[in-house]
Amino acid sequence: MAKKLEITLTRSVIGRPENQRVVVKTLGLRKMHQTVVHEDNAAIRGMVNKVSHLLTVKELEA
Repeated sequence: MAKKLEITLTRSVIGRPENQRVVVKTLGLRKMHQTVVHEDNAAIRGMVNKVSHLLTVKELEA
């Protein structure tokens, strides 16, 4: 079965570089403590790794 990632924005993007803000926005996160679910693939993993200090990630069995 395909895995999914539950991604939550836990730290603010205020004062962060523009490229990190763009990655957070691309993941679909706009507000603090907002959670989105994405398919687990290399592109999403790369974005999560780039801003991992701002996020909480949980793996889900889909």
